[in-house]
Amino acid sequence: MAKRDTPVLMKPVNLFLDLLENERTAGLLLVICTVISLWLTNSAAGEEYLGFWHQDLFSGSVEYWINDGLMAIFFLMIGLELEREVYIGELSSLKQALLPAIAALGGMLVPAGIHMLFNHGTPTAAGAGIPMATDIAFAIGILSLLGDRVPLALKVFLTALAVIDDLGAILTIAIFYSSGIQWAYLGGAFGVWAILLVLNRLRVFNLVPYLVLGVVMWWLMLHSGVHATVTGVLVAFAIPFGDGGEDTISWKLQHFLHKPVAFIIMPLFALANTCIVLGTDWYDHLLTLNSYGIFLGLVVGKPLGIGLFCAVAVGLGVCTLPTGISWKKLLGAGALAGIGFTMSIFISLLAFNDAEHILMSKTTILLSSTVAGCIGYFWLRAVLPHLPPEESA
Repeated sequence: MAKRDTPVLMKPVNLFLDLLENERTAGLLLVICTVISLWLTNSAAGEEYLGFWHQDLFSGSVEYWINDGLMAIFFLMIGLELEREVYIGELSSLKQALLPAIAALGGMLVPAGIHMLFNHGTPTAAGAGIPMATDIAFAIGILSLLGDRVPLALKVFLTALAVIDDLGAILTIAIFYSSGIQWAYLGGAFGVWAILLVLNRLRVFNLVPYLVLGVVMWWLMLHSGVHATVTGVLVAFAIPFGDGGEDTISWKLQHFLHKPVAFIIMPLFALANTCIVLGTDWYDHLLTLNSYGIFLGLVVGKPLGIGLFCAVAVGLGVCTLPTGISWKKLLGAGALAGIGFTMSIFISLLAFNDAEHILMSKTTILLSSTVAGCIGYFWLRAVLPHLPPEESA
């Protein structure tokens, strides 16, 4: 019996390690794509480069289809990861989920509060959701630079925190960044989702109807006023999970999506959305209330919120620090959570309609994420123990 159970127990671990490996490389690739995009935008070819992303394609720009189409696939993978964590992963029990959930809550509320402190009652108040986000690829990518010095418990904590953070971002998008609701389309989208849930209950394990109906649901959601990327998460939770093993369609789809999302969709998103023209006065974008809110929210608010909420929870006896995680290590992970990048840029595109505020937000997000990543890396490098030569070899 033990031999038969062992492979099943190992499958979630293997998928988790697969995710970590992809995110490490994806983080580096996102950096390269961002540098290339910034260089091309500010080179002699800048006008042509910007024109490529804004050219018309099926009644929408190339950038539009990346942000509203391909990003739905990204959120489908995020939804599958959430589903796995809820059923058999780090969020499968209250004890396991409580600390990263509380940390994520603090890491969302405090940065949003800081932004609102600067921007309440101003035209940029809608940007409060921008510093709430964490880019899991960048955060894990920076953490991986420290190698085997990082305890597995800290990797799991940061990953679980980022996954819950993504859920918070998705809810934020659905609730606060939807406008002009078209109830007929929205009702149709949820009607399709109901059919998907029925297929789940009928134990239909063929992936095709879920994907086909998922596309229909995405089209309806696209016209409903609710951002279409939310469809990805809803479809993910309608796909049968089973025991989470390699034979389930949930595992197969999640495993298949890891590389296309990490190495095609996210790089395309970075290339299309970091086209920032850096004029001689580019630093003026950093001297606005919106920029103060984003910068302080990500760099200060993230580690402050995560550390404060965790300290209160542990102090009240609600949960305990996992073995291998000290308060110094937790604060280092909190600093890395301040790398907003992809999700922060995505939310800024929804928060503002004018190019000036979007450009201002993107510039600040890039600077803030860089500062947060450097602080987190050097902090953890200082507090993590050095491995003996025989262990680090």
